Parts: sequence; structure tokens; C-alpha cells
Amino acid sequence: MVTQGEHSFSQRMSLPSYMRVLADGVLISVKLQPRASANEIGEPLGNELRIKVTAPPVGSAANEALIRLLAEKLGCPKSRVELIRGQTSRHKTIKVHGADAEDVPSKLHA
Repeated sequence: MVTQGEHSFSQRMSLPSYMRVLADGVLISVKLQPRASANEIGEPLGNELRIKVTAPPVGSAANEALIRLLAEKLGCPKSRVELIRGQTSRHKTIKVHGADAEDVPSKLHA
């Protein structure tokens, strides 16, 4: 029998479909749109969070802009935001080291 204080995280809060919790942070699935008119975090699109950056997809400019934007929104150093998958794709997986999963959605959409 589970007592009131022993509920797992998933029972306390349902996460957005674009987020997964890890022991040391969270993973965020992103669909990136480079060369946008403004840097902004949009609404979820299926299982991905739509994010727009003004940087072009040349070299790693768009990826760096994405990391800067996420670090700024989450209030953490850029070193805690890591591009795990999708270096050359619009579909990316970002790991935010040490992030509190309960705070991430509200900070992203603030």
C-alpha cells in the first residue's frame, strides 16, 4: 500500500509529452525553426516543443542560439544545457542537467 507521502513523481504531476525525466535532469524533444523573425518558444507540436531562433542553420549557429535561449528561459548556465541528438536536424533532443522537472514547463512558457 502506498501512503500519501510515497507517491511517485509521475503520479503527482503529468509531464508534457515533449519532456522526459532522468535521474540527473530532464530531456526535452525540440523541433527547431532557424531563420525566424524572433527567438521564441512556441506551443508543443505532437511530442516536440516548437522553438524558433533567428540564427541561420549554418555551422552551429542555430544550435548555439537554441542553447542560449533555453538557458536564459530556465535561468541556468549554458553549460547545463546540452544538445544530445540532432546536431544537423530540425528534430533535436536537449538534456538540461540538474533541472527540476516540475519547474521546467512553467519557466519555458513564462
